[in-house]
Amino acid sequence: MSSTTNGQWYPPEWPDRIRALANGELTPATPRRAATVLLLRNAPPGPSGETPTSGGPAVHMLRRRASMAFAGGAYAYPGGSVDPRDEAPVAWAGPSRTQWAVRMGVDPATAQAIVCAAVRETFEEAGVLLAGASAGTVVADTTGEDWEVDRAALVGHELSFAEFLGRRGLVLRSDLLGAWARWITPEFEPRRYDTWFFVAALPEGQRTRNASTEADRTVWIRPAEAAAGYDRGELLMMPPTISMLRALQPYGTAAEALAAAPAQDLTPVLARAKIVDDEIVLSWPGHDEFTKHIAPDDDGPGDGAPDGPSGAPSPSGGNPA
Repeated sequence: MSSTTNGQWYPPEWPDRIRALANGELTPATPRRAATVLLLRNAPPGPSGETPTSGGPAVHMLRRRASMAFAGGAYAYPGGSVDPRDEAPVAWAGPSRTQWAVRMGVDPATAQAIVCAAVRETFEEAGVLLAGASAGTVVADTTGEDWEVDRAALVGHELSFAEFLGRRGLVLRSDLLGAWARWITPEFEPRRYDTWFFVAALPEGQRTRNASTEADRTVWIRPAEAAAGYDRGELLMMPPTISMLRALQPYGTAAEALAAAPAQDLTPVLARAKIVDDEIVLSWPGHDEFTKHIAPDDDGPGDGAPDGPSGAPSPSGGNPA
């Protein structure tokens, strides 16, 4: 394979798994439904109170611990798998479950589960809650000890998201989310996710924190800056992660990005691998920059993919971003 210098995540076992799949020796795992959220915030107001638009909004990213079985050391967004209990009835504001189902091309129960997972995982991993006491309000602060007790109970599956909202008399604000993309983990990966990517603005008064046991670092960074770090080989990312950053670069504010979400294509992106003259050609339809040509004697990620700025390889087992 020709050497590259960017930060594309590329596991050394992929060539063997791709060949095993092509030979009928590997049965693809069923993808787990998942959701991940790009939290956005604008730059601080200028001297006259205006919101700067140059450079666009910053996005919240976490770096997965090097010890994680899946994408250790990679930068990603808060997110994780759908919990079966995410389909339980919850107080709901914003577009209806049926409207979300139409937008996402799924049934209403599945749409609710995915949206609930997006909101729940954002609270579990970043401490940010897209919910309020009414359809027009948002919780202003989630940093108290009582919030942390509930967050830990959610992470430990001792409390369902529906129970959490009900106990606190909160309404899920689905209108604060915008569905942006859908990516499915390649068939040759042992851990597979059918992941929906959402955008959301950081609610006023709330602040992020590294609440995830799967991450060793969190940052607020502008999409263009993060993409430049990836291009230089300094930030390790999976294809959907960097793809989202590139897609957000044209928007000056979080509101602009959210307004653009309804027009985004939600056709699933699934990697394709074919063998041509014993060379593996790995591609992601519609995303030519990720295409790789893997020679028969390639013994792993000899493409220069880095271990990240601190030497850590990549992110968490539960985060498909």
